[in-house]
Amino acid sequence: MRILFWGTPDFAVPSLRALDSEGFDIVGVVTQPDRPAGRGRRMRSPAVKEVAVEEGFEVLEPKSPRTDEFKDRIRALEPDISVVVAYGHILVDEVLAIPRMGSINLHASLLPTLRGAAPITWAIVRGHQETGVTVMRMVREMDAGPIIHQIVEPILPDETGSQLSIRLSELGAEALVEGLAILSAGGEETEQDHSLGTYAPKVDREAARIDWSASARDVALLARGMDTTPGAWTTLAEAPVKLFGPTLVGGEPTGASPGTVLAADPESGLRVQAGQGWVQFAEVQPPGGRRMSVTDWINGRRVEAGQLFE
Repeated sequence: MRILFWGTPDFAVPSLRALDSEGFDIVGVVTQPDRPAGRGRRMRSPAVKEVAVEEGFEVLEPKSPRTDEFKDRIRALEPDISVVVAYGHILVDEVLAIPRMGSINLHASLLPTLRGAAPITWAIVRGHQETGVTVMRMVREMDAGPIIHQIVEPILPDETGSQLSIRLSELGAEALVEGLAILSAGGEETEQDHSLGTYAPKVDREAARIDWSASARDVALLARGMDTTPGAWTTLAEAPVKLFGPTLVGGEPTGASPGTVLAADPESGLRVQAGQGWVQFAEVQPPGGRRMSVTDWINGRRVEAGQLFE
């Protein structure tokens, strides 16, 4: 089977490697162009491109996958099927239909739940107990195509978004190989129940801001889900601070306002009052600084009990 692979970030790498190791013919890899990154704004290649170059695959980096020139180029590759994993652009019908077997996508949720750009983050933030991966037929509507294959996976206690992403990337690679086998064998595709659809929109900075009036559980879920990017954040003396590694430590009334620092010492760590209950954090990233343990932050005398996160 001749596969045109589409993908950009680290999440897509296990899928590309799995398809290659299973003997599929990767006729080309479509990824997004190099972009400036980091403080130095140096040009950086996507993770998928680095692997594709390493393995000797033909790499395509269109600024837009909709131009006639690009469509002609992928037609010339004569793919049997397009496999899309976190590519980062919406593909138009004409592009989806170029391969003779159409186009399929790996999505990191149990569709029809959590359609959209950030299913892993929102699965944790919303307190889901399980998630999974779905291989589906691509259609014009976002994440709405027939389901080819799904694998269910529990969300582990205290698991962060970045940790879950790593696990689901590996599970997704397995699901893709199995899904292609199902297609090759003429297996049935199941229409989604669109009435059950929920959405996981792209995460922006405002969505990652901690609302201290929320319960301690909800504050902890937000911090877990938003780790590592963009990072759940708050302000201290009007300066933004990111908080990581939350643990629920108590629910007894303290009389303190939400956001109040209840403890900030090496023995107790950093404990903060929420709307209901307290949350303890393991790591912090101060403005302009690196991510560090709260002990290092506290030893630097950058926070003390009685101060207020807002």
